[in-house]
Amino acid sequence: MKRSTKIFTVIIVFFLIIASVIIARTMIGNHFKKKFSKRPPPGIIVTQVIEKKFEDIIETFGTAIPSQIKSYKIEKYEILTPIKFNSKVKKGEIIANLKTRKIIAPFDGIIGKRDFSDDILVSKSSILLNLEDTTIIFSDVEIPEVYAPFIRNGLPVDVIFSGYKNKIYSGIVDSTSSRINSKTRSLSTRIKINNEKFELLPGALLEITIKYNERNTLSVPDTSIVTEGSRSYVFIVDENNKAIKTEVKTGKRYLGNLEILSGLSLDDKIVAEGLKKVRPNSKIKPIIN
Repeated sequence: MKRSTKIFTVIIVFFLIIASVIIARTMIGNHFKKKFSKRPPPGIIVTQVIEKKFEDIIETFGTAIPSQIKSYKIEKYEILTPIKFNSKVKKGEIIANLKTRKIIAPFDGIIGKRDFSDDILVSKSSILLNLEDTTIIFSDVEIPEVYAPFIRNGLPVDVIFSGYKNKIYSGIVDSTSSRINSKTRSLSTRIKINNEKFELLPGALLEITIKYNERNTLSVPDTSIVTEGSRSYVFIVDENNKAIKTEVKTGKRYLGNLEILSGLSLDDKIVAEGLKKVRPNSKIKPIIN
């Protein structure tokens, strides 16, 4: 009897502990629920109209081309010492040491090997040796003729290579054709890209963004815009904290900012967040951002 009584007591104590834990967790949860539910909703945030840089872009794709390339057809049996493919050489250094001659690098570059095209008849013992200068990479792209008036030499270019997806390479528009291609209705354009670390490989597909019409214009957060049909509005806050609904003309959107073409002046105060709490010509209690 004593043993069964002890077991019964242990069971009762165990369930009491479990019940106490459950009750305590419920009470704590209710406490925090009430605490956070009493928090006031976010206020009306007011900010000033500022100037920011905006630009237009042309997006296209191109293929990486080395700035210089020199090819040599050689026979395998001529090679005296192994050729160090994919290695860098300086101008004047030996690329290949052959039985009958030595091939000297005419410029700094990387030694590579290419296959012959199918229309060239060569023996199986032949190889095509390349020396490529890839410190500068070019890419030839076709720009739709509608953008032709905006393309000029020196325009900045951003380049992305899938091998380094999170890195942006800097380039410029190097040259353009003197005429529009009547068949493709496009303007042939050459892009020049800095490749000092040799990360861009010849033949690689490049994502190219040409930037033009760079300008400093008025800017507001895109959260400050009220859209009604085809029209856009903001709430200007006057010296008496009165919200005045004002129509604006907008331009480009970039990184959470919206270009303002007309309707506002520099340093105007506007409602940036909390638009649902604002009524036209009503007084507000702003939080200055």
